Amino acid sequence: MPDGCESWTWPKHDPPGPQPIAWKSPLSLEERPSLKRMTETLWATHCVSAPGELSSLTISVTSSSRNWGRGDDHGPSLTPLAYSGFSYVDLVEGLHDGHFYALKRILCHEQQDQEEAQREADMHRLFQHPNILRLMAYSLKERGAKHEAWLLLPFFKRGTLWNEIERLKDQGNFLTEDQILPLLLGICRGLEAIHAKGYAHRDLKPTNILLGDEGQPVLMDLGSMSQACIQVEGSRQALALQDWAAQRCTISYRAPELFSVQSHCVIDERTDVWSLGCVLYAMMFGEGPYDMVFQKGDSVALAVQNELSIPQSPRHSSALRQLLASMMTVDPQRRPHVPVLLSQLEALQPPAPGQHTTHI
Repeated sequence: MPDGCESWTWPKHDPPGPQPIAWKSPLSLEERPSLKRMTETLWATHCVSAPGELSSLTISVTSSSRNWGRGDDHGPSLTPLAYSGFSYVDLVEGLHDGHFYALKRILCHEQQDQEEAQREADMHRLFQHPNILRLMAYSLKERGAKHEAWLLLPFFKRGTLWNEIERLKDQGNFLTEDQILPLLLGICRGLEAIHAKGYAHRDLKPTNILLGDEGQPVLMDLGSMSQACIQVEGSRQALALQDWAAQRCTISYRAPELFSVQSHCVIDERTDVWSLGCVLYAMMFGEGPYDMVFQKGDSVALAVQNELSIPQSPRHSSALRQLLASMMTVDPQRRPHVPVLLSQLEALQPPAPGQHTTHI
């Protein structure tokens, strides 16, 4: 078995596949419903100041008159930021500090759901990195016969990279290369930190990249993270990994080797490099390279097996196009690792304001 690789183990029962989270544009403070407010005391492991130590965090839940498609057994109807088939993200306010947070609530119908939610929290706890979303607190709440896992996360008022891409597209514009390069650098640094811990993100896409106040990218949604290097030995194991990827890795950003897993192969963290290439393509052209393939109902699994045709555009340098082409290499063994991309990216970064370059 190659160094650093582990045999892949799966739960006894396949976890329910999450739907892609549909982020809404965050409400401004003036637009938030000024209705009844509720408070909940969240007893949680506070992962910022004292990991592993229990502390009390009081948050104010802003009620909304909308039910957002939920029954009363799911708790108070909150100001929604995002939702998926099995989780909701709501806007909450700290009563003591006045700061706003995103509260991700994962519906847990059985014990395995609770374990998956706990694992997502554990993944967050591995990192203290500016380009990876930090976990403020975690708690498991009883809701009648069911449970909800609560992950308290920072609130990013600018939303996601996809929000920014769509905003510009609505104006007939695209991100410039000088905007793309720092974003790509920050995303790569986040991935480098994840890979250095022996994991891969496995669901990188523009809706899973938040933008900070200064425009810095922050990777989120660590629920699909798994060990970086997976040694596949046999057809049963290959099929199990393929099924897992179908549930946990968004189809139009999924690496080719995860569509048809070979019986004896090694899957490594370069699945994230393929997804990163799709993200770069979306920043350059306003949509992912396989978004339209999926929307038209054509086979993404077939499309990703062919070399990607990159449209010509005067907006992009040949160096950026070459970088994209290297990420979108179908053969994972020929695809570069993130440290290689970082060294190339650092050389491409635009000069800082006021900094002059001398051409010899």
